[in-house]
Amino acid sequence: MYIPRNIYPDLADHMGNRQVTVITGMRQTGKTTIVKELLKNVKSENKIFIDLEKFDNRELFSEKNYDNTVNILEQRGLNFKNKVYIALDEIQLVPNITSVIKYLYDEYNIKFILTGSSSFYIKNLFSESLAGRKKIFELYPLNFTEMLRFNNIPSKGIDFINADFNRIEYDRLKFYYDLYVEYGGFPEVVLSDKISDKKDILKDIIYSYINVDIKSLSDIRNLKNFHTLIKMLAARTGTRLDYTKISSLTGISRPSLYNYIYLLEQSFLISLVPVLAKNPDREIVKAKKIFFNDNGLVSVLADVSGGSKFENAVFNQLRQSGEIKYYALKNGKEIDFIYLPFGQKKEIAFEAKETPTKSDLKYLENLSVKAGIKQHRLIGRYTSPNFVNYIWGGDVR
Repeated sequence: MYIPRNIYPDLADHMGNRQVTVITGMRQTGKTTIVKELLKNVKSENKIFIDLEKFDNRELFSEKNYDNTVNILEQRGLNFKNKVYIALDEIQLVPNITSVIKYLYDEYNIKFILTGSSSFYIKNLFSESLAGRKKIFELYPLNFTEMLRFNNIPSKGIDFINADFNRIEYDRLKFYYDLYVEYGGFPEVVLSDKISDKKDILKDIIYSYINVDIKSLSDIRNLKNFHTLIKMLAARTGTRLDYTKISSLTGISRPSLYNYIYLLEQSFLISLVPVLAKNPDREIVKAKKIFFNDNGLVSVLADVSGGSKFENAVFNQLRQSGEIKYYALKNGKEIDFIYLPFGQKKEIAFEAKETPTKSDLKYLENLSVKAGIKQHRLIGRYTSPNFVNYIWGGDVR
């Protein structure tokens, strides 16, 4: 049974567009499932799903004579005299595939739906050959609202801007939120009942990411050192990147380290958050913070505090609906997130605390004034006996 993702309406709407629909994101985030659902809802039988992990399918799109590709697809039941829908899964496995797609796109009435596992590869692959002919959608692991939906829990989830959770709602959702913070939002992980199975799936995702995705996207020879780097970065979740220290600890040169971290970001494992710089004389303007795009990966890669995991979870909940920066002064004071919702102009300051206090709220209020941010939110994970105005997952003002 297909369980809807929040991104699906936008994808379904784009199916009526002539442009190529490209869905990219880390493996096991549900790209294949969404593509099959999109095809299922197309009111035409002139359609096909092609898995490029199968060798014969890769050969089909490696033909030097592109008309041979058309002939073979016609033998598989497609009629190119009418509009055709072609879904290609994992296009990064076929090096020359953009040339084939461009030829078919220009010569026939074809709606392409493509998936790939790397933003770096996809964006560079299509930068010239399909310029103006495609739209890229990025698919991440489930956010908390989607996680509840996958568990068949009726709820609107958590709206950090407008939510007002009472104690009953807090108690009802706390179990699931703890699971989300600890094991993240990969669909297969969320749907697994046993904790041991969740951990095994997450370990397999990391293994496949390093030994399949990274191998296909780069020429990194020492994958063991690369794995060590990933674990070291996971242990630093929510902190500023110190390239000099990491280079010293890993033995990886700074130029290589920059390249590796760029690859990790473009292949959706991590995200780098810049600082909000309005007054460079008082603020730190260079160092970026690192977050992982799924909490479960952090849990299996490193022994991280509950506070760091909670902050990482808040990042993942905010990221999909707005632009994120952080604020920091040179004296060490900082605000976790400066959040700008997509399509809006007013920023909101967010501070994530496992057990918030009134002093945390006062701290956030004072620092928000210095940052020039009028709206602020203190988000807590647990109730605080000495903070009676505390609202879990919502707005504390």
